[in-house]
Amino acid sequence: MLSDIDPGKPAAILGYVINDHIARLSRAALKREPLQPIMAPIVKELGFDSFMYVMSATATPIRRDTRSFVWTTLPRESVMIYGERGYIEVDPRVTRTYNRNVPLVWDAAEFRGDPLCGGFLDDAARFGVCSGVAVSFRDPDHGRVLVAVNSPITPVDKARKQFVARQLGEIMLLAMSFHDFFMAHLVDHEPALMVRVSPLSSREAQCLEMAANGMTSADIALKLGITSRTANFHF
Repeated sequence: MLSDIDPGKPAAILGYVINDHIARLSRAALKREPLQPIMAPIVKELGFDSFMYVMSATATPIRRDTRSFVWTTLPRESVMIYGERGYIEVDPRVTRTYNRNVPLVWDAAEFRGDPLCGGFLDDAARFGVCSGVAVSFRDPDHGRVLVAVNSPITPVDKARKQFVARQLGEIMLLAMSFHDFFMAHLVDHEPALMVRVSPLSSREAQCLEMAANGMTSADIALKLGITSRTANFHF
């Protein structure tokens, strides 16, 4: 289950050299300005189109019922679709990185033969997520962290792969710096964050009301024109 998270004010980290990217984000955060308009050009400078940060409450966030928090430059609609359809269970950026720290350089063209990924890849392509780099690392205090930069380019040719390889150092620094400076201390200062319940969606409330009136999952599914599995997912 995905919930929005807003970056906090920049944390003070002794002995850390702040690069230009983090300095620009920090200036905006100190002015209480939204960071998405600042992050978007930074990602463009690195050769990509969008940025996503996810913090999971567990070290193995590969189930749709896992509580995770997301911040992204992608449209809100993309996050809603991702959560509603449980793409965390098939997204290669998650399934191929939750047990590793080495970044994943991925291309949708390499997963087209996987029937489990089809729906995710089609929906992701609508928002320009067809390839990119995913950096996943374990934070012992907060669970698993995933940072992804995305591109609409697919298939990825040799020249593009070489370009991405040269950017990996900057991408990893951005990923870990963004976590350390803006996200990690949110949980330190607000322990309830990882167990805070997000509001029910209209469909969740609808299913709950029907169940309270004695309807089974099968009844609700028939009434709403959905499958029983989807009704149970809304619960």
